[in-house]
Amino acid sequence: MGAFREHRTGLLRAAPLAAALALAGCALNQPPERDALRAEAMPSVKTPEAWVAAGGAPGAVQDDWLATFGDEQVRALVLEALASNFDIRLAAARVERAAAYAKQAGSTLYPQVNLLASGSFTGSDSGSAFETAGLFATWELDLWGRVRSQAQAGSTQYEATAKDAEYARQSIAALVAKSWFLAIEARRQRAIAQEMSSAAERIAALARERSRIGKGDEYDVRLAQAGLQGYRDAVLQLQLAEQQAVRAIETLVGRYPAAALDTAPQFPKVPGPVPAGLPSELLERRLDVAAAERRVASAYYLVGEAQAARLPRISLTASGSSVTSDLVFLKDRENPAWSAGGNLLMPLFAGGALKAQVEVRTAEQKAAVADYGRIGARVFAEVENALSAGFNLAQ
Repeated sequence: MGAFREHRTGLLRAAPLAAALALAGCALNQPPERDALRAEAMPSVKTPEAWVAAGGAPGAVQDDWLATFGDEQVRALVLEALASNFDIRLAAARVERAAAYAKQAGSTLYPQVNLLASGSFTGSDSGSAFETAGLFATWELDLWGRVRSQAQAGSTQYEATAKDAEYARQSIAALVAKSWFLAIEARRQRAIAQEMSSAAERIAALARERSRIGKGDEYDVRLAQAGLQGYRDAVLQLQLAEQQAVRAIETLVGRYPAAALDTAPQFPKVPGPVPAGLPSELLERRLDVAAAERRVASAYYLVGEAQAARLPRISLTASGSSVTSDLVFLKDRENPAWSAGGNLLMPLFAGGALKAQVEVRTAEQKAAVADYGRIGARVFAEVENALSAGFNLAQ
């Protein structure tokens, strides 16, 4: 027993040193800085100092863009969508799941403590009972950064999911406003088409009257009637377009798509030129780009975790237990009993599984970088196209 106590004392004295080694372990596989990531993901994209397309006003981008229209009805619909939209609720659930995953990934940074208790009773004339209870603790010394990489990957993945959710909220708000304006547009075009249909009816009647009195022929009548049918068809098509736009709004705000929403007869006041900011600021401002950048960081940390999984794992263990029994041969044992020690787990042969996991994570890292470049190129095109469309419409 004395030898055991000396061994335990030595391990307890070594514990602070082991903890220091764990904290001073090898550095993590850090993701690239933002500028380096842009250069790697979009090597041929040269960001200009200003937008090429005309139409963008100088100045910072405004946050509350919806207020510039001064339309309280569309603002109320956007707020309703933010509260009830099914996609937004799904995105919020994904954020909660990502937060739980991040918490789970970071839990292994701390010691794991478990309680084990058991008991038994032997039914006989002499009857005997046996009970045991113990605490068992283990803590992996993260010398190679495997656990820290896993925790950082979970944290950055949570950040990416949160930014995706906020981007979804912005997108839903924009879709509600766009559908609202499309419904107004279809309603006004339908009114114009109805006026043109009424005029075509008068032209067709005049053609029939001219044919009756001999001033026209059957060809003019058929031509007028064909024009009338074309305008009537346009009225029906525009009525369908209005209904579809209204149903889109109702679906976005979480209502039944009954096409019962009454749209405005006129467009709201059109704001002035849109402040578009600078191209160099776009990748920092867009939430979908920021989410892609966080996914790149998560992929880098996962590569570090896979690489560290090929190295030895060292863990400290400690336990304390108490045994009670009325059996004779247990009565002279020291109780409770304590122990401390360490574990070494070193992978020797896994059929190439660990190496393959590193290759998988590396490929995922490359895919995340490529996806960042794809999203970045897309958002530049979206802004340039929007500015061109607005300028040409104004002209």
